[in-house]
Amino acid sequence: MMKSLIRIDHAGSHSPMKKTLFCLLLACSLTQAQTIYKYVDPSGHVTFSNTPMKGGEPVKLAPLSTYSIGDTPRSAAPASPTPATPAASGRYPSVDNATQQQRDNGRRKILEQELANEQKALGDAQKALAEGKAQRIGSEAGTVTTITKKNADGTTSTSTVRKPGNYQKYLDRVQQLQDQVTEHQKNVEALQRELGRAASIAPK
Repeated sequence: MMKSLIRIDHAGSHSPMKKTLFCLLLACSLTQAQTIYKYVDPSGHVTFSNTPMKGGEPVKLAPLSTYSIGDTPRSAAPASPTPATPAASGRYPSVDNATQQQRDNGRRKILEQELANEQKALGDAQKALAEGKAQRIGSEAGTVTTITKKNADGTTSTSTVRKPGNYQKYLDRVQQLQDQVTEHQKNVEALQRELGRAASIAPK
């Protein structure tokens, strides 16, 4: 008997590629046997095999139907010729001008709404950037401490101790705000280009 073995990482078991590999394993295994074995190690990794494994649990499955080359399933109905579709021949069904214009109008409205949303978001981001640049906050600004000392002659004197702020933290925060502005600007430009393109191909 041919031995088939595949290991699947439990955390990534939803990967389409891993599912495909598992299905291929089953297809190969079940043409020869109706039992596969599943083993889960302490780390959660799952291993399937068509031969017994220490600590593995048997999984009973129904055998797959197989056909020899040239055979046809008895239940299969004779194939009837299918007319070529417009897409297969490189042609697409045409629509009347009114329907096309209705579709174009709906698409344009969606783009216009998205553009309005992005323009508003851009305005908010620009305002946040201006406010962020104007003032340092928290540890960015540093601290100023005034110390009052009483002298031996009964007088008092004051001194100021300044602790510098974290200027790099300020720069990093402002850069993040600038990146948000740049992102919204690109989105606005892209939507404007798309609206311009839609207008240029619209029927006159």
